[in-house]
Amino acid sequence: MAYPSPAAPGAGDEPQLAVLLLPRPLERFILREHAEDLLRAEGVVAVDPARVPYGAYGRLPELAGDALADRQAKRLVRALRRRGRPRVVVIFHPLQYPLARAVLVAAGEPAELWYGRWDRYEAALDATPKLRARLEELHEQAAQRSALTFVASEELARLERDAGRRPVLVPLAADDFPAPDPAPPGGVTVAVSLGHHDHRTDWALLRDVADRLGDRLVLLVVGERHDDEAAGDEDFAALAAHPSVVWLGRRSDEEAARIVQVADVGILPFRRHPFNEAGLPYRILKFARLGRRTITPDLAGVRTWERAVVVTRTAEEFAGALAEHAGARGRPDLGLRAWALAQTARQQDAPLWQRLREAGIDVRVRRG
Repeated sequence: MAYPSPAAPGAGDEPQLAVLLLPRPLERFILREHAEDLLRAEGVVAVDPARVPYGAYGRLPELAGDALADRQAKRLVRALRRRGRPRVVVIFHPLQYPLARAVLVAAGEPAELWYGRWDRYEAALDATPKLRARLEELHEQAAQRSALTFVASEELARLERDAGRRPVLVPLAADDFPAPDPAPPGGVTVAVSLGHHDHRTDWALLRDVADRLGDRLVLLVVGERHDDEAAGDEDFAALAAHPSVVWLGRRSDEEAARIVQVADVGILPFRRHPFNEAGLPYRILKFARLGRRTITPDLAGVRTWERAVVVTRTAEEFAGALAEHAGARGRPDLGLRAWALAQTARQQDAPLWQRLREAGIDVRVRRG
């Protein structure tokens, strides 16, 4: 598929085109920002890969590859005629050179090749020795034919200069990568939520909190996400796409502990319901073992561990408590950690051990 630039060519002589032969469709092209920038020019068009991928030129015998390239080039030049005549053909990988060479022939003089080199393709780690040799050959042919070779790094430029060529340095751009404020007023709170995220979760609360804090919140969600139980819930749908919420899925306990280490605070986003009111979620103790408190709605059961929780009554209070913990990961509560580490099964089971003794049960601990 060809991507025309926004405006149609003007009248007069046949328009001259710069044709970007994309190694991947535009939306998946690693240099998409560069391509989209060039496509703002009226005379620049981009062409997606054909149904036969460029990799075929690395596998086919040279004569068969040239024949395929000739057929593809003639079709491409005919398709471009309504826009103009290819004056510049731009490639981004040596496997594209057979097609580019054929397009230059089909377009006729004057037409020139530009070669974008953003990697050392001929040394690809995943290529077989045979393919590497072919890539080396095609790279050399493309570089020798190129009227303009533009490279992404100084090292690539050095390699071209050592080969007697004069490259142009064009480093990479990342225009579309999000750039939230790294230091907003009040700082950024990194919060973590552990466990199943299902019908117990207060999606409306989480959405309200995430919207209130915006770039001042990064919420790491660890554990199963039960989309089927939240189907049709607008708040859940908004959170699933919210830029502040990072869904990490199920993780081992070792991984989860490391994730808590990089967080400021834990959260318990349960909705007010009799089922949730009576519970004492494990995650509170897990956060506390790493010196992190848990921000929670006002649920009766969590007050069992008042030492470890920050109880809030509204979304505004919840968001405020999160903001207050910004940067706490650099100063974990060691007293809270000591308290949590003391909450062992043997310690918690003390009343049961006492009743076992009273019932005449042999409570001697088994050996080995």
